Amino acid sequence: MTLSPPAQAPTQEGRRRALGLRADVRNLSLLGVLAALIAVGGLTRPAEFLATSNLQLVLTQASVIGVVTVGMTFVITSGGIDLSVGAIVALASVWATTLATQEFGFAGILFTAVVVGLGCGLVNGVLVAYGRMVPFIATLAMLASARGLALQITDGRTQIVTVPSVLDLGVPDSYVLGIPPLVLVFAAVTAAGWLLLNRTTFGRRTIAVGGNPEAARLAGIDVRRQRLLLYLLSGLCCGIAAFLLVVLSGSGQNTNGNLYELDAIAAAIIGGTLLSGGRGTIVGSVLGVLVFTTITNIFALNNLQSDVQQIAKGAIIVAAVLVQRRTARDGET
Repeated sequence: MTLSPPAQAPTQEGRRRALGLRADVRNLSLLGVLAALIAVGGLTRPAEFLATSNLQLVLTQASVIGVVTVGMTFVITSGGIDLSVGAIVALASVWATTLATQEFGFAGILFTAVVVGLGCGLVNGVLVAYGRMVPFIATLAMLASARGLALQITDGRTQIVTVPSVLDLGVPDSYVLGIPPLVLVFAAVTAAGWLLLNRTTFGRRTIAVGGNPEAARLAGIDVRRQRLLLYLLSGLCCGIAAFLLVVLSGSGQNTNGNLYELDAIAAAIIGGTLLSGGRGTIVGSVLGVLVFTTITNIFALNNLQSDVQQIAKGAIIVAAVLVQRRTARDGET
């Protein structure tokens, strides 16, 4: 009597379907939270919150941190972390708004912001992938260095942008069907990030590296090269976000991007990206950004203190992590 081997494929397929179902439920839950926040804003400050100009402002503010969060989602999915994103945004914004850079106009500002972001991402990637430094330490060093260099460039002063073609992107006349150009850029980055993570070999390698680096290496994936590319991607997103912030504020400051790293990590986590790596979701991260941005807007309209706002954000993060842990336990059973 021969025993047939247990069928593994159906079990694995069932687990994949269960994970997909949980992701759908998580996204629907975030949509429910977002809808509840909109209802709260509409009830407490209906005239101000539901005004078209305020909704445009919310989406515009979400665009800057949202682009950073897309890059952060890739890094966290791979099992890494990037604490330097806020400092990179600050450095890229001030470097792109110096008098020498502004002489080259729109292209000069955009090019400088992107190149500075890529350069910082390259340094992070080399230190983590080839220098074998712990991502927390490597990116913490970049945070301190980038902030210091940004302060040195500006000497503590605000650098005003005088290039009309850059400033014009922030005025209502440039809106496309009522949508600010910054929001369109955010949508394009989000779409590109979703395709890259879910429909390409690069995305599958990122998930594999985050899930089990050794197994990924044995499967033929160049883990070090993949990590380098991921930090380059994060740096690129920071450069794009720095340009958007320059358009939004019309200036470059060494204080730009303050606490962006915490907001980006929090948005990714509540969106369903595992902090331990191996699973990431661009849609969830974007919903997380919108939730936090809406909370900030509601608190500002109701003149509530920022400390209460931070407590609310902290509670949301803790709840999201607890849900993740339970989901992970359920997935193992």
